[in-house]
Amino acid sequence: MQIGNEALVLAAVGVVGLGCQWLAWRLRLPAILFLLLAGIVLGPILQLFDPDAVLGNLLFPLVSLAVAVILFEGSLTLNFKQIKAVSGSVWSIVSIGALVSWLLTSAATHYLLGFEWQLAILFASLTVVTGPTVIVPLLRTVRPNAKLANILRWEGILIDPIGALFVVMVYEFIVSHSAVNSVEVFITLIAVGVGFGIASGAAVATALRRAWLPEYLQPFAVLMIVLGVFAISNHIESEAGLLTVTVMGMWLANAKGINLQQILHFKEHLTILLITGLFIFLAARIHLDDFAALGVASVLLFVFMQLVSRPVSIFLSTMRSGLSLREKLFLSWVAPRGIVAASISSLFAIKLMEYGISEAVLLVPLTFMVIIGTVVLQSATARPMALALDVAEAKPRGFLLIGANRVAQEIGQALARYDRRVLLTDSNWDYISQVRMQGMEGYYGNPISSHAEDNLNLIGIGQVVALTSDQHFNMMACMQFVTDFGEDKVHCLQKTIRSEKPSSEKHTVSAQYHGQLLMGGNVSYSQLASLLSQGAEIRHTKLSDSFSYADYLEFHKHNFVQPLFYVADNDQIHFCDDPEHFLPANGCTVIALIRESDTIRDQD
Repeated sequence: MQIGNEALVLAAVGVVGLGCQWLAWRLRLPAILFLLLAGIVLGPILQLFDPDAVLGNLLFPLVSLAVAVILFEGSLTLNFKQIKAVSGSVWSIVSIGALVSWLLTSAATHYLLGFEWQLAILFASLTVVTGPTVIVPLLRTVRPNAKLANILRWEGILIDPIGALFVVMVYEFIVSHSAVNSVEVFITLIAVGVGFGIASGAAVATALRRAWLPEYLQPFAVLMIVLGVFAISNHIESEAGLLTVTVMGMWLANAKGINLQQILHFKEHLTILLITGLFIFLAARIHLDDFAALGVASVLLFVFMQLVSRPVSIFLSTMRSGLSLREKLFLSWVAPRGIVAASISSLFAIKLMEYGISEAVLLVPLTFMVIIGTVVLQSATARPMALALDVAEAKPRGFLLIGANRVAQEIGQALARYDRRVLLTDSNWDYISQVRMQGMEGYYGNPISSHAEDNLNLIGIGQVVALTSDQHFNMMACMQFVTDFGEDKVHCLQKTIRSEKPSSEKHTVSAQYHGQLLMGGNVSYSQLASLLSQGAEIRHTKLSDSFSYADYLEFHKHNFVQPLFYVADNDQIHFCDDPEHFLPANGCTVIALIRESDTIRDQD
């Protein structure tokens, strides 16, 4: 039975998409997996709605515009300063490795499925890309060592625009039926895409830098410009729009003197909306007969891609790298396909069918099968594989500090003395600038945003400490991270309101939701900041048999002493969450905020 009310269909898609996104968050799996499965169930299996009937002629332009926004949002993260630090292994994998994988997959698709060469090459171009939206959730669960995690993460970021450009080139060759014409079209496409992309990016950067637009209009204006230049580029040269918006995003990401934070937040929420609706609708267009038409050969192709194409591409592209055999084997196993493959396959399948290439209808189910297969298989096996190959990350020792204010900076510097990775996050650029000038690592943005979910590098991070002046935000941030790190590894700075009534427990939030309260909830941010402004210092004191913790407290009995954490003799760091049970043993180093009394300072 088909739902006739279009408004009801769109609302239902939103509700189902929300459920898929929530389930992905709870299970720490890529959301695309649940979105595609939901679309297949609601579409071909239950036949509750037909996207073509609901959207009609608007389906193709809406898919095109959605893909443009998704690629633009992804390109906003391609900062050249960060890319400079990427190892040569990544560049080899996204160039030589991608080419090898493309050639092998093309041949396998042609001989196993009987596809025409041009369509086999297009399918190989579609499936050569991975993506951060599927890689990052996988890495958080698998936790390989820092080297492998960085390679996989940057491969996903860099290969998205490269793969999209490659697909466009192959598509132009198919529709032109001429290699010469394809090269001419490709050169024109590059010229229009790069030229128009740089021009539009520079224009937008100038408008933002000179404040020609009020802040509240900036996200909307940038979105409209993205859609506009995409449509104009496609009008000038067919399919140049994808390259144009990618180049425009990269230009803005590297422009100086502009603040993209509000625009990024807007694009994050919009991208979630587009991805949620887009993939449910695209998956709902598939017919079960299409999956049946693929047959056993499609399974053999998937096995070939997993066991031959990817391993051969990795081993050939990393021959001169410093990667060990175990690390190469792990990289060979992990390559989940994601958003770009799904969206662009649907986009070009529609176009090719308009050109009379009926076989193109199989591109979408075949691509979706590869996406679902790689995500499911690798989500289930990547962690055991990492453990078996001994490339799993050692017990993480680093700290994520929510907030980069003075209190967080002082505590961050204290932690860094003990050879720990310390990452501070904040939406205040002045704070992040100060952090970086001090030589510490900073993430400019909201740590619980979707952008952070895809781009916040938590490799080596084992504990979270929320230190902002906003107690409610501290609580929200801790609730976000307690699932991943565990309640004993998440520490929240929040002063609780004490009550003499026993019933006060019913008004407090359980530690399983927000983690541990720093200093037992007895100290607020304003108190710590005030102490620092009055000259208090963070001091490190080594305890011994002749100077125990009791002696330490006696020595400072006339001073204000707020213990922060201690470093045990096994090099483990323990924060002061319960002052009554904060009893560092002899041999430990106590780190505390100390303010000498005025009497003692006068004597000095």
